Formats: sequence, C-alpha cells, structure tokens
Amino acid sequence: MLKIYNIHKVFNKIKILENVNLDVKQSSILGIAGPSGCGKSTFLRCVQKLESIDRGTIECGGRTGFMFQDFQLFPHMTVLQNLTYAPTLKDKKKKENYKKQAEDILMNLGLAAKINEYPSVLSGGQKQRVALARSLMTNPDILLCDEPTSGLDVSTTMDVVTLLKSVNEQFDVTIVIASHDLDFLTKISDRIILLKGGIIAMDIDPRIHEAPIDFLKKYY
Repeated sequence: MLKIYNIHKVFNKIKILENVNLDVKQSSILGIAGPSGCGKSTFLRCVQKLESIDRGTIECGGRTGFMFQDFQLFPHMTVLQNLTYAPTLKDKKKKENYKKQAEDILMNLGLAAKINEYPSVLSGGQKQRVALARSLMTNPDILLCDEPTSGLDVSTTMDVVTLLKSVNEQFDVTIVIASHDLDFLTKISDRIILLKGGIIAMDIDPRIHEAPIDFLKKYY
C-alpha cells in the first residue's frame, strides 16, 4: 500500500529524515510518534508531496488524503462549501454529485445538522470532523493525519479514536497518524514507529506489547 525506501530530507543542512524505510500494510492504522522536530509532520508532507525528498523513493498504491493539524477550513464558507469547493474546481459538471457525496459523508460522521453552519460556530471536535470529511471527499486509499488531537480535551480525543477507527473500517482506508500523544496512539494504532533524530528508533505493535507507553518513553 505504502512503501518507503531510504528517504532523506534536509532543511538548512539539518537532517530531518535520514534513511527511513517503511512498509505500511493496507487497511492498517500506523502511528508515528516522537518529540517535536523529529520529522513526523515532514514525513507526512513528503508522502503527500507537499514537500520533496532529497533522496530515496516513496511508492504509494492509491490516492492520499491529508488532514491538517490546524484544520485549515475556509472561515467564509459553510461546512458544505468547505467540502465541495476543491472537487468542484476540478469538475463543475459534477457539482450536484459532490454535494450528495458531501451530504452522505457528513451524515456518516454525525454532522448532517451542521451542513450549512460556518466554522466559527463549531466546536473543536466538530471542526475536526469537518476536516476529516473534507479529506474523505477525495475517496482516499490512505489518510494522512497530522496531530489530529492537538488542542482537544480527553473526551474529544476519545471521540477522535472512535471516529478514525470507524473510518478505517467503514471506508477501508489505511491511516497514518503523526502525534506526540502516546496514549492516543496506543489506543488507535496497529503499529507505532518512533522517530528520533530523523531515524526510526523503535517499531512496535502496541496491542501485544506490555506497557507500550512506558517502553516508548524510554527512547524519547
């Protein structure tokens, strides 16, 4: 599904990613942990081609969708308009099809009642769901999530766990999540890699590993 071979990325002579190799299985949920500046977000951006790599190869067996840390919703557009804006730019003839798709996704994510609301009146959790819904408009095979629980309280974070697991199962989407929140990652991931100094310092299955949070913290 997603194969990474010896990728390197350098910013201002600082190695952000160094010789990273990774094979992500289809329909899995991969968590990418690590302290700030370890290369988590850069890795996702390279997969999405928002950043170029200096060396190596990224093989992606399908479409990707990107869920930004700060949501990046258009404040002057309704929820529906946020979802349909980009697809309609590519093909105006399918505007009604995109509207129906957006309505269906919002219904599945529990946001049908918010379809004509503006982002300013939404809670943080609701904005998160809208950002996720917009990512799903591209019918991605792989969903890349950059710090999806940033700024959310514990209760809302658990909602995100339930939501992403549901998306993984319902839409058969492979999910790659970059997060500093180890508790969140251990609750949702099939596999967690720890990035440190631009390299993969640890690779574990949190479902079978005893005390995975304590174990990962040893390598931070």
